[in-house]
Order: sequence, then C-alpha cells, then structure tokens
Amino acid sequence: MSQPAAALASLPFELVYSDGEPLESDWHRIQMNLLIDLIEEASTERGRDDVFAGGDMFVYYAYEQARDVAAGRPYFRGPDVFYVAGVESGKSRERKAWVAWEEGGRLPDVIFELLSPSTARIDRTIKKDLYARDFRTPEYFLYHPWTQEFEGFRLKRNKYQPLAPNAHGRFWSQELGLEVGLWRGVHGVQGKENTWVRLFHPDGSLVPTPNERAEAERKRADAERQRADAAEAELARLRARLGE
Repeated sequence: MSQPAAALASLPFELVYSDGEPLESDWHRIQMNLLIDLIEEASTERGRDDVFAGGDMFVYYAYEQARDVAAGRPYFRGPDVFYVAGVESGKSRERKAWVAWEEGGRLPDVIFELLSPSTARIDRTIKKDLYARDFRTPEYFLYHPWTQEFEGFRLKRNKYQPLAPNAHGRFWSQELGLEVGLWRGVHGVQGKENTWVRLFHPDGSLVPTPNERAEAERKRADAERQRADAAEAELARLRARLGE
C-alpha cells in the first residue's frame, strides 16, 4: 500500500527529475507546449493565479514510485500535460517535478496524453487505470496524431466514462470550464499546417496563444490608429472647406 503523501516529506534517496528520453516527435513537443500555454492564458483571462500546468516532467505520487525511479527500476514518469487548480502557480514557483507531498497531496485535475504507436496501449490501459485509481483525476483526454482519434473521459464511481462530443466534435471540460477540441491550422516555428488539440471558450472561440493575443492586439491598435487618422483627415478637409 502506498504511504500517504503527507508522510513523505523526507526520503532516504534523491528524487530523479529527468529520464533523458526525448519526446516522440516535434509535433509532440510543440503540442505539449501549446496546451500548457493555452491553460495559462485561459487562467490569466479569468484572473486566476492559483493554477499550474506542466508537461514532460515527473509526477511523484507515492513512496514506492519514487523509490523505484531512484533505483532505476521500471517506473511511471508522468502525463504528457496536466493541470492542477488551487495551488501555487507556476509563475510564482518553479518546479523540477510535481511532488504530491510537497503540494498538500494534490494531484492533477485534468490529464492529456498525446499518443504514439509505442504508447497508445499503455495510455489506454495501465495509465488510464492509474489515473482513475490512484490519482483520481476527474478528466482524462487522449489524442493520437497519427490516427486523429480524440477521446475524452470523466471519472464516475472510480471509473472513466466516455464524454460525448458536441456538434463540433469537442468535449466540455468541467475542470477547465472550457471546450477541448481539434483545430487545424499553422502553429509552431515550422509554419506547417497540422491538427492540434486546442481549448475553446464556451462561445466556441479559440483561447488564444500568447502570440495570437499579441497579434490580435496589434491589429486592433492598427485599426484604431487608422480610424483616428481618417477622422483627423476628414476634420482637416471640413476645416479647409469652411475656410474657403
């Protein structure tokens, strides 16, 4: 049986923070960072500073798991992307890993797994059972970029039940207060069109990335400047006519 997280303040071994394994592909790296940015942007929109979004980092939830990692045994590392509410934000404190016993026993409220041919079976079975049984994570989302299979689940009576997509093929996330769905477009430094997991406001509009928000603000500023210039030019024309 796992020891309570609160009892693990002191460990007889060093925690490991990296396994040195690269992500499956550039798409996985970009998608992971995209989801983290979107969660943080959505939180900023709502004025919340009590959330943490992480990815490609260890999630330590039990003594046995931490011991196995330190000993070099087969171990669970962590979800591709996860979200936790009601904690100190990532902007106020940097974390090398999510260590449950240092976070009041808190574990992810939402988990995203980005599948690949080598991980799909584990993500749909072993990890899914772990997140339901030990993490008790309320929501679990899976996306396979190769097959474009997109699945959403919510925890009910200790088991994940499939979420029904809406007319746009998106799932409603109670934890995020947003829709989770697929969007095809250009994102990332490569500038290539691809399908991405994105977050949507309840009205269906996209939660913008920081770059998209900055670009929209620039366009609004340009439009306002053009309107001001046009109004000034019109005023000058009318004054000229009155002078005549």
